[in-house]
Amino acid sequence: MRYQAREVGVDGRVRLVLEGALTARDRVGVQDFVLLENFNSEAAFIENLRRRFTENLIYTYMGSVLVSVNPYKDLEIYSPQHMERYRGVSYYEISPHIYALSDNTYRAMKTSRRDQCILISGESGAGKTEASKKILLYYAVSCPAHQRMASLRDCLLQSTPVLEAFGNAKTLRNDNSSRFGKYMDIQFDFRGVPVGAHILNYLLEKSRVVHQNHGERNYHVFYQLLEGGTEEQLLHLHLDRNPQKYLYLVKGNCPRVSSMNDKNGWKALVKALSVIGFTEGEVQELLDVIGSVLHLGNTQFGEEEDGQTYVTTEMELKTLTQLLGVDGAALTEALTHKKLTANGEEMISPLTFEQAGAARDALAQAVYGRTFTWLVEKINQSLALQGDGTSCRDGSSVIGLLDIYGFEVFQHNSFEQFCINYCSEKLQQLFIELTLRSEQEEYETEGVAWEPVQYFDNKVICDLIEEKHKGIISILDEECVRPGEACDLSFLEKLEDTLGGHAHFVTHKLANGKTRRVLGREEFRLLHYAGEVNYTVTGFLDKNNDTLYRSLKEVMCQSTNHIVEHCFRRGELVDQKRPEMAATQFKNSLTKLMETLMSKEPSYVRCIKPNDAKQPGRFDEVLVRHQVKYLGLMENLRVRRAGFAYRRHFEAFLQRYKPLCPETWPVWQGELAEGVSTLVQYLGYKPEEYKMGRSKIFIRLPKTLFTTEDELEAKKPDIALILQTSWRGYRERAKYKRIRNAVIVIQAAWRGMKARRRARRRRDAADLIRRLIKGFIHRHEEYGPDNDYFLDHVRCSFLKTLRRNLPRSVLDKSWPTPPPALTQASEELRQLNMRNMVRKFCLAILPEWRKQMDQKVVASELFRGQKDSYPPSVAALFLGTRLESEHINLKVVQTLGSEKVQYGVSVIKYDRRGFKPRPRQLLLTGSAIILVEKTKIKQRIDYDALRGISVSRLSDGILVLHVLCEDNKQKADLVLLCDHVIEVVTKVAMMANKVDQVNVSQGSIRFSAARSKEGVVDFTRGPELKVAKGKHGHLLVTARQV
Repeated sequence: MRYQAREVGVDGRVRLVLEGALTARDRVGVQDFVLLENFNSEAAFIENLRRRFTENLIYTYMGSVLVSVNPYKDLEIYSPQHMERYRGVSYYEISPHIYALSDNTYRAMKTSRRDQCILISGESGAGKTEASKKILLYYAVSCPAHQRMASLRDCLLQSTPVLEAFGNAKTLRNDNSSRFGKYMDIQFDFRGVPVGAHILNYLLEKSRVVHQNHGERNYHVFYQLLEGGTEEQLLHLHLDRNPQKYLYLVKGNCPRVSSMNDKNGWKALVKALSVIGFTEGEVQELLDVIGSVLHLGNTQFGEEEDGQTYVTTEMELKTLTQLLGVDGAALTEALTHKKLTANGEEMISPLTFEQAGAARDALAQAVYGRTFTWLVEKINQSLALQGDGTSCRDGSSVIGLLDIYGFEVFQHNSFEQFCINYCSEKLQQLFIELTLRSEQEEYETEGVAWEPVQYFDNKVICDLIEEKHKGIISILDEECVRPGEACDLSFLEKLEDTLGGHAHFVTHKLANGKTRRVLGREEFRLLHYAGEVNYTVTGFLDKNNDTLYRSLKEVMCQSTNHIVEHCFRRGELVDQKRPEMAATQFKNSLTKLMETLMSKEPSYVRCIKPNDAKQPGRFDEVLVRHQVKYLGLMENLRVRRAGFAYRRHFEAFLQRYKPLCPETWPVWQGELAEGVSTLVQYLGYKPEEYKMGRSKIFIRLPKTLFTTEDELEAKKPDIALILQTSWRGYRERAKYKRIRNAVIVIQAAWRGMKARRRARRRRDAADLIRRLIKGFIHRHEEYGPDNDYFLDHVRCSFLKTLRRNLPRSVLDKSWPTPPPALTQASEELRQLNMRNMVRKFCLAILPEWRKQMDQKVVASELFRGQKDSYPPSVAALFLGTRLESEHINLKVVQTLGSEKVQYGVSVIKYDRRGFKPRPRQLLLTGSAIILVEKTKIKQRIDYDALRGISVSRLSDGILVLHVLCEDNKQKADLVLLCDHVIEVVTKVAMMANKVDQVNVSQGSIRFSAARSKEGVVDFTRGPELKVAKGKHGHLLVTARQV
């Protein structure tokens, strides 16, 4: 098995850990279906099965239920080592296994002194028989021994091949299909030692003795006898090894099965009969009965002209009478005539050809069926509890093992499938009821509030089948005994009349148009808990009657074969009471079984077959979904998840998760409940996520558990680190003692080597110093042997110094002083470095900064060294605009239309007459300069009409925009005052492409005041900026000294 977490117990045994595999849940699914996040999804349920099946993990828990998938191959998981690994270990501490369920049941029986039972169910071929074998093997090997234990263990194990030989057969779905239900009680004394066992069998498929479907076989024992019996045995029985010569063996046309060895099966059967305690005489009589069934099948009849029936195979009849130990003439008479009793008088009535054949088949079925019952009784005698002490009996406990058929749906379903599915309904009813009861008892024991669970109660279906006077079984019995011509169709009509309005019963007559297309006229449909099943009524009455003519019983009662004599007791002839019908017998035995199971604590094994081809590794999702539905697993999971998904004893929970809390790690000294409470509070559990019982913690959602498990997985490296640290410390201390002496030797050698190296380095250093001094003395001479080392050293030192002191930016003009010999090379390197820095600087400049620098470069060309206010403006960035869009009147924007304002600034405009200051907005568009007064455009100067721009050399903000005089649209030149004169002049010059027309005046500025007049702006320095009208009508501007 792969992906199994392991832990080492105190006894040194390696154990598989359930919760450890939670961290691998994405890879191999969860080991308990109760921990599925989406527990209502059938697809998630099947996907979890598929993942585990792919990894050869065939067992999965569902609470107390073990789901087993048949692997169709041998897995190395059933060795004595595995038995020892699971013995005495808590159910949920280890990975799911049939041994874990067996051991848990055994320990529960010992500790609680209550009877237990294990219910195994599933389709044919799902592995029910193998599961029961593994459980018996586990108890036989692992339970305590006593003086009778060896013989009882052998009898328990050897009962399986006997029952398989007489009760198993090859079907289309399974090469070793159990054709009967088996319930075995294993008895244990007060010490837990097996002291006895008892087997009950249910509903052997007797019809298989006389008829098999194509591709199927009769019971194994017939083929084993023919293949493995000795020549003397076959000669005594008058049998041939060729099974094709016997009519009861050829109807399925499948005499051999590749997966089975009939000769080895016969050897195992003979050995098992000897171990169980059959005498040679009993074995011989048993073989006589088996041979008689084959000869009975070859007994043929003929019909005379007057309709009389006679036996045509005299030799077969002679052999038959010899093997059965009966009178030949009486047997012939009984096979061709029947005895009737009316008003105290006996009458002999001849049988028709068909009736004679039916009587022969009925006798074969009765002989084989009763012999099988005798065989079970004989096995029970060898397994019976022995000893005359009452203390052993009073202190004994029981584990019941039920291996019974699962829900069956074939293309044609008859009386056998009806009984089997009725049994499945009763078991499902018991399953849900006991599950709910177990859940409720656990909650009450732990003091946790029980929450009522809604589930589908199939009692209505059970009542439909078994209710007195109105159930299907009662109606079938009435139809079998009523006078007149009763037949299968009359039984169907009576069902329609009685059950016509039932919600779970449908016939062709009662169905709607859509259902009639798939429902035959001789069929009725029951809506079982697991789905719809169509039953064919043909043969229902005959199989339910299961009657043998009185004359045949009389002949069998006179048999000298002790087995036949025991099976056909003379009391049957004296008893005038009508025997119970087959269905009623089955119902009564099933009722007793339910009472037995209700008195025990149940465990469940649900077996699933992954494919019909019996191929290992193949997973048929459709087939598995069919079985999941018919086994009622989803319903049970929903019931189990209705409360809390996870529950563990305080000790187990604290022991596993205590590393997650500093207060509980490494050892909790207080009460277990307090420790668990401290742990969950530290983990941050919400109150609705868990409940504290008296001895267990209940966790509602799997997600909570998964989160805790993931935290533990994340914590494990820290724990491992502590262990590793301790181990490494111990290991290193042990090494230290061995190394210390060696270190002293190594140190001495090392010190000597270092001293020699130091002396060598000193000699080399002295030589180097001499060469440097000599080179320094001859440094001004031509390069030669006397100064080559010194000059090379100087050059190398300079280059290293240069590497460490290269300029970091284009503004950094520093450069190390080179030695005389490297002056030219140093200059070349400086220029290369500058070009490289300039290139990097240019590549790194963003577009907006490039625009800023372009403007700064133009400003530098215009004003550097010419205007006093330029140096302070260098550090200040030019803004994209000094006026936000909301400061420009909307009417002005609408007037401009499509012209976009690219720059705006507030200015003071001085009138041409009187130089009165007027606040204005100066706007620059793509084609003109706009002067705005609030909502009105006062003047527009197209860039083509701009003749030039004049400013003073002082620190004032006066600028004059000169316009062309011949332009009639323009009034005159503009005289403006602006706080950002450098920025405004630069932007106007660049946008108007008038950089060459910017004039920095050294004195006064003359401007056109009117068409024929001229104005003058005079400039002077003063303590503060002042603009006023001066002498001679000039505008006098006093600029602040910088």
